[in-house]
Amino acid sequence: MSEFDPILLDTAEDLYENAPCGYLSTWPDGRIAKVNGTLLKWLNFSRDDLLNTQFTDLLTGGGRIHHETHFAPLLYSRGEIDSVALDFVTSDGDRLPMFVTANVRLDEDGNPMLVRITATDARDRRAYERELLEERRRAERERERVQLLASTLQRSLLPPSLFPPPGLDASAYYHTASTDDVGGDFYDMFPLSDSSWGFFLGDVCGKGAVAAVVTSLTRYTLRAAAVYDHDPVAVLHNLDAVLNQEFGHEDSRFCTVVFGTLSRRDDGFDVELASGGHPPALLLRGDGTADYVETPGGQLVGILPNARFVSTSVRLAPGDTFVLYTDGLTEARTGVDRERYDDDGALLRFAHRAAPSTAAGIVAELRELLESFGEGLEDDAAVMAFGVPAGSTISP
Repeated sequence: MSEFDPILLDTAEDLYENAPCGYLSTWPDGRIAKVNGTLLKWLNFSRDDLLNTQFTDLLTGGGRIHHETHFAPLLYSRGEIDSVALDFVTSDGDRLPMFVTANVRLDEDGNPMLVRITATDARDRRAYERELLEERRRAERERERVQLLASTLQRSLLPPSLFPPPGLDASAYYHTASTDDVGGDFYDMFPLSDSSWGFFLGDVCGKGAVAAVVTSLTRYTLRAAAVYDHDPVAVLHNLDAVLNQEFGHEDSRFCTVVFGTLSRRDDGFDVELASGGHPPALLLRGDGTADYVETPGGQLVGILPNARFVSTSVRLAPGDTFVLYTDGLTEARTGVDRERYDDDGALLRFAHRAAPSTAAGIVAELRELLESFGEGLEDDAAVMAFGVPAGSTISP
């Protein structure tokens, strides 16, 4: 069968006229020289309506401007354009979104002879893109709703302000690793009597709604238990009993926590504290030294039968600052090897450099440190500090 067989010629013409896309050709001055039946059908024009009219007459006002200022110069400079989005206008005035691909046919001297244009119906694609955009907007709205709910719930689990005794400064900061979830870190400071104050800081295992339930229960249990018995070890035993009774050993919900009391004495404060498996506190002294306040042997709260809690005491003199923190700080990933921040004693060195300091000063420095970790901060972190201002005198 020869390539000039009439059947093949008819088939080629039929393919052009009834192709699944629109075809048209224009002269270099933009007048339409040829158009196929598919495009005529889509636009609801007759062939005579379009021949020798300007191609840009088929476009919307915005489309004409973009074509003349961007697409046509690019087409003639490069010789082709690919998948340009343009809106055509039907005979009824309706918009028909198209993806346009075109190339330029040149003569032997390189001058434009004809512009060949393919137009593909983009209605389904545009509808899909609109649906995708709307779905993305819905997802963003839902994420904003979740973030608002998480931040509101998080704020409800933290005290709006600390209530230190006269002569003592206190400051705290909570750094969230994720805006989409609720962390389990908590802290508080509150009066127990005219001469005694309680404080605590801890970290509930896990995140989300379950962690929030445990955090809320833990905070209120600590405050209630301290009213009946100021002894820090007794307070932690009370919390341990409540968590075990509420959740049981099979569904253990546990936490690490430091609970302590503050009592005035002379020009400073006596601090009595007990630890349930929590990282040791830091004491920044007025003379520029810094050390851990160790409570070795204290066990997790709410998971072990007959858990053991350990207490210690420390004196806060003028210029001294006491710092509590959660392990989100010490376990942040840093450096090229993504090592934990405090694997080699970095936190104590940080405290030595910062001492002496004030409660607000050390919290501000720790906040800056936490923010410097960026994505290396994988868990929420809470810090709380309190101290006796240098040179202060506490009235009895």
